Amino acid sequence: MDGLSLRALSEIIELERTRNYLRPGDVSTAVALWKDYVHQTERALWHDYECGNVHSYCCGDPLEARALLDTVMQALPPRGARELRKIVNRSDAVWGLPA
Repeated sequence: MDGLSLRALSEIIELERTRNYLRPGDVSTAVALWKDYVHQTERALWHDYECGNVHSYCCGDPLEARALLDTVMQALPPRGARELRKIVNRSDAVWGLPA
């Protein structure tokens, strides 16, 4: 993931290896899914709100991805969590969530 130090990346890899709710690559997938979701057009977001995200079963649920990122940021050591939070906050700002 761009913007993370090698130390933070190794902490994430270790977390993905040792936690039963994570698999290798889950965190980077969650970051990408959330980033892609918040950059969708308002029309696409409204369609997801009205009809549900029909692709969430095959491609992942972006809201669940964001919740997973919260869990990971709490589980990481402070320095790694701060770096990941900085990346996630950029997407949150697009979505309109407070930092």
